[in-house]
Amino acid sequence: MNENSPKNLNVINVGLSSFADTINGAGGKAINVEWRPPAGGDVAAATALAGLVNNSVIENANRTAFEKYLNAQPVLEGIGRAGDVIPNMGERTILYSGPPIDWQNVCGPVHGAVIGAVIYEGWAKDQTSAEDLLRSGEVTIDPCHHHSAVGPMAGIVSPSMPVWMVASKADGNKAFTTLNEGLGKVLRFGANSPEVIERLKWMQKTLSGVLSAALSASDGIDIKTIMAQALYMGDEVHNRNAAATGLLLKQLAPRAVRSNLPADDIAQAIEFIAGNDHFFLNISMAACKVMLDAAHGVPNSSMVTAMARNGVEFGIRVSGCGDQWFTTPAPVVEGLYFPSYSIADAAPDLGDSSITETAGLGGFAMAASPAIVQFVGGTPADSIVRSREMEPITIGRNDALTIPALDFRGTAAGIDIRKVVDTGILPIINTGIAHKEAGVGQIGAGITRAPMACFAKAILSLSESRIE
Repeated sequence: MNENSPKNLNVINVGLSSFADTINGAGGKAINVEWRPPAGGDVAAATALAGLVNNSVIENANRTAFEKYLNAQPVLEGIGRAGDVIPNMGERTILYSGPPIDWQNVCGPVHGAVIGAVIYEGWAKDQTSAEDLLRSGEVTIDPCHHHSAVGPMAGIVSPSMPVWMVASKADGNKAFTTLNEGLGKVLRFGANSPEVIERLKWMQKTLSGVLSAALSASDGIDIKTIMAQALYMGDEVHNRNAAATGLLLKQLAPRAVRSNLPADDIAQAIEFIAGNDHFFLNISMAACKVMLDAAHGVPNSSMVTAMARNGVEFGIRVSGCGDQWFTTPAPVVEGLYFPSYSIADAAPDLGDSSITETAGLGGFAMAASPAIVQFVGGTPADSIVRSREMEPITIGRNDALTIPALDFRGTAAGIDIRKVVDTGILPIINTGIAHKEAGVGQIGAGITRAPMACFAKAILSLSESRIE
């Protein structure tokens, strides 16, 4: 046989796998190396990246930021009225999820939810007068993240709403979030009917009263411990919170029962929490924000400290880039849709809940939650693969949050924009899908990825601003 025969070829193929397939098909041996140009071929971002890799200044900054994230100890301290406890909120401000957006550009669910909040506050009697008030500029709308807050889906927080107060024992920084309404016709999906407003009023008066009494009888509840236990019990504490909700209720119920509140109020509150497996979600989000805010603002750090979506744009914030947002159009999620719905009905990706993935949970911790695949698609084996896939784009592991299926290794955490741009591996997010029209509600769930454009923009900014 000719020594140049294809059967004697031993090839390392970089790039299109079809070249390797052809060689193998002809009897040769080819190993395919998956490779993509950095930043998806964005020359400017790739050039900026070259000056940021193997950079001791950035490596030191990332160690500092990551250590701050690891050391944060989120504790559930109590319940407060949003307008009284959230920094710089004001009495005519409504907060929403995601990066900044003008009122006239918001998506359907956020539009409906803001209208609902105006009616709930009593600033307007109906949708028409609420619209007029918002157009007048008398009501300010602002991102939750600009006020140390987070919210799922539309993320709406208005001054009279009760909010969880979560603080870090390590550095004292705080985060705030509303109480979870449950599923169905709820404000966070843009519903604003009388039944929605009535439920919110009950939560304001009765539910928050019971929770406040229960928490006042404690020295605070350690949230990281609940998260760690929940990972052992099948949650990933983003889209599956059944175990975490049960663990929280286990601590709250006895204290509530010992309070002097009416027995019927306590029973209603316990029944509401027990019937809402998503109740812990908002607390999980606030705990993750506390951990990541501790890491924010470290000069030269390339660690991502927030990923958020407003139904129009997807945005990230980076520790070493101040409070700047790096945004691009939000993707529409391809997932599992409820009967009679399809991707044509979906709003683009929405909500602050991707703060869980930013902290190494949610999609990053899917290996802990094989049951989640019934909700977002795939197989239990896929969930393990997806968790492992995040390892090359993160700074380290959180050994306080370990996953049995990964031999009790800590979750991969600390997304590094350099590694995302260099490898082309995009952070995974498992998410609910909202209907594009206000009030219809959740129509499915699935897996999506943070868009590369956000990370490419952040690389350019960090390159320009870094201190040598």
